[in-house]
Amino acid sequence: MAGLNERQRQLLDDLRAVHEHLRDETREAYDRINPFTEDLVDWQERGRYWTGEDRGITIYNSTTLAGDVRIGRGTWIGPFCSLDGTGGLEIGEGCDISAGVQLVTHDSVRRALSGGAAAIETAPIRIGDRCFLGSLVVVTRGVTIGRCCLIAAGSVVTADVPPQTIVGGVPARPIGRVELDGDDVRLVYDPG
Repeated sequence: MAGLNERQRQLLDDLRAVHEHLRDETREAYDRINPFTEDLVDWQERGRYWTGEDRGITIYNSTTLAGDVRIGRGTWIGPFCSLDGTGGLEIGEGCDISAGVQLVTHDSVRRALSGGAAAIETAPIRIGDRCFLGSLVVVTRGVTIGRCCLIAAGSVVTADVPPQTIVGGVPARPIGRVELDGDDVRLVYDPG
């Protein structure tokens, strides 16, 4: 690389060696290749840092958290998510929040359309225990998702979701239910 001095070139070579080592470890352990920054960070350390205690929370390094975000024990938050707690965000215990999920507790629609005369609007999002949010789900401000819900990948959730409900689509609509019998979980989809 032109313009680097000898020390900078050595640091770059060392960084590349670290990258190759971590990439090899990740491939061996998980049969995958992550973005380099994901290999540098202990995802559960991010959960400990955010909550101030060890609650078994995983938060990928590429995920952004802002504002009042409360996360329950054992919740897994995947890469490239946005957890906006500016209006208050509560995620229950044992949830899986898949890659690219956007939990947005504010919007600036009226502010933008009014030329700045209207205020940004906020309202909390609440997600119950043991929910699964598929990849690229968007949940808008003011929505409550009940316990043990499945939100299908790519859904946009604009209204409350009752417990043990499967929703999907844009906007998300009920498409089935979650039936629980002890440790047995059955996903029952509506016909049609």
